[in-house]
Amino acid sequence: MTKDPAASASAPASAADPAAPARRAPAGAAVLREDVTEAIRSAVLEELAAVGFSRMSIEGIARRAGVGKTAVYRRWKSKLHLVLDLVGAFATDGLPVPATGSLYGDVRALLEVMSHVLRHPVASAVIPDLLVEASRNPEIADAVRGALLDGQHRMAEAIVSGAVERGELPAGIDAGRALDLAIGPLYWRQVVVRDAVPAQYLDDLAGSVVAGLTATASKP
Repeated sequence: MTKDPAASASAPASAADPAAPARRAPAGAAVLREDVTEAIRSAVLEELAAVGFSRMSIEGIARRAGVGKTAVYRRWKSKLHLVLDLVGAFATDGLPVPATGSLYGDVRALLEVMSHVLRHPVASAVIPDLLVEASRNPEIADAVRGALLDGQHRMAEAIVSGAVERGELPAGIDAGRALDLAIGPLYWRQVVVRDAVPAQYLDDLAGSVVAGLTATASKP
């Protein structure tokens, strides 16, 4: 029987030639190059240093990174989310909870971590701007709270819980109050006043936090 040439022409390549390689499925747009991601992050730091958060733009970031705006938007939907991603990397979320064996030691370790976070140029330059933006926009406030506060609050809860288990504090102590007592003065000194924070200051502040929590716990 004579083979129909039209049928041969319309047959799939794999059927006409068993040795032909199978067609590769497209990789799709979800594959993101890590070197491009890191270039964008570096560009954000440079842009923040040059113009600040309010004047920072996706266009400026893309230009510094040597990529198109699409490359940025594939990874982050706005400059806010991009910056929060960077700031979140310096927050306490994901860090091990202090386990020194005492409330004072745990609070002192928390202060050391937070002092280091607040000294970082990204945090010191960006956090005040983010808080201003958060005061104007509830959506930004929620995003900032998630990136900056949730991890710290979980760490404070773990510290208070450990102190309760050891008998240093009674049950029912508010972890949020513990966090306020510890981080509030530190933030004021480092970010607002921009004064030096020597080790002795952290020692004294840790003692004051423990005294404040103990005094609160002793109230009827």
